[in-house]
Amino acid sequence: MKVHVDQGRCQGHTLCAMIAPKSFELSDFDGHSTPTAEIVADSEQEQVREAVHSCPERAISIEE
Repeated sequence: MKVHVDQGRCQGHTLCAMIAPKSFELSDFDGHSTPTAEIVADSEQEQVREAVHSCPERAISIEE
């Protein structure tokens, strides 16, 4: 699975990093999220899916 964060939509709510802290990191500058790696580890996929559904801005997308 690949994960992407649309920087134009991300508003820095931090939910993704709280749900999947190994898969998302937050910018110290503006709080926007970026994936820690494009390819999500098998052990993190369930948390990343939950983060996708929890993002209020729908800024996170995955590709199976």
